[in-house]
Parts: sequence; structure tokens; C-alpha cells
Amino acid sequence: MSVERSGPQSVSSSESLGLPGVGPPHPPRERADAARNRRKVLDAAAALFAERGVDAVSLDLVAAEAGVGKGTVFRRFGDKSGLAAALLDEREQQLQRAILCGPPPLGPGAPPVARAAAFTRGYLDYVFDNPELVRMSETASPGARFRIGAFRFWHQHLAVLLGEAGEPAARASVLAHALLAPLAAEHLLAQLAAGAQRADLVDGLVRHAELVVAGC
Repeated sequence: MSVERSGPQSVSSSESLGLPGVGPPHPPRERADAARNRRKVLDAAAALFAERGVDAVSLDLVAAEAGVGKGTVFRRFGDKSGLAAALLDEREQQLQRAILCGPPPLGPGAPPVARAAAFTRGYLDYVFDNPELVRMSETASPGARFRIGAFRFWHQHLAVLLGEAGEPAARASVLAHALLAPLAAEHLLAQLAAGAQRADLVDGLVRHAELVVAGC
């Protein structure tokens, strides 16, 4: 399944880290005034989300708190999913760098099964450490999850691992989506609300990744 990128993007997408085949390596540099406004908006959003919760905060409120026009927020971030994705940027970059150049098994040098398991565990830690922001970034508008730049990075990484394990490219892409689907924040939070334990979810989903990749 190929997803066309449109709408707000996380700056920490694979483009910024130069993953082969996933866009240009260098995003355009921001103007100084645009960078200042972006920082104001992100600081205001982080403070409001922490104080009131993600669901209770509107873009109008963020704009007022940041002291910028509502249009500035909409043009830069599009909706709350874009704003949440931008706030998650630094945390996404840490995981992406570990995948690209960190030690194995998350980084290069381990077999595909071990790397897929390590990615699943690392990604789940990222989601569980930032559950409401990740959920908002994925669900604020229809298809928001697939428009986040980092999603293409996660998908490409898993597709490459599946290819290394022997899957043809077309099927590797489908299986990569299948591995990412149960990692959606909305699904994970629903499981927790139903009584599942975080440790059990992590163990089960890591095992799922191992079985899928080992079966290639």
C-alpha cells in the first residue's frame, strides 16, 4: 500500500535522516521569523496539552497562548495531528537515529528477525511514553497516521527487513503495514482500557513481529 504524503508533516521524517528511497535528504531551511513563530506555537501547545489534556485544547487556544494569528497555526500545522506530530519530532528522531546508526539489534548488524523485534519494542516504548500525543497525531483527521512523515520511515524500515528475510518487495510492503497496524496508539490505548497490561502487549506484539519475519 503506497501512501501519498500531503498535509502537515513531522520534521523528523525519513527525509531528514536520508533513508534511501524516501525523499530528499535536506528539508528547506526556515526563515528566522517563521522559526520563532513555530517555537512559540510548539511551546504553547506543549504547556496547554500538559495542563488541560490534548482533547481539551483547540488550535484557536494554542494560537492565542502563543500570541500568533490562527492562520499561522493552520498554515504551519494544518490540524492538531500536525501539531502533535511536530511535538513528537525530537522523540521520533532519537528512534530513527538508533535504527540507522545505533548498536544492534535495533541498529544495523543484527539478523532481520532480531531487528524487527527490537524496532517493535522501541516503537512501543515511544508510544507508551507519549500516548495521547501519538494518538492525536494519528487520528485528528481521516488518514492522519499515514500522512505523518515518520510513518513512511517505520514502514520502509520494516519492508527492508522483510526483504532481507526473503520477501518479494510487493509482499514486504503489505506485511510491513500489517506489522504496523496493531502498533497504532488508538488500538493500544483501547487494549489498556480493556484491562490488558503494557508488558503483555509488548511481549505479544514483539513475538508477532518475530513470527512474521521468521516466516518469510
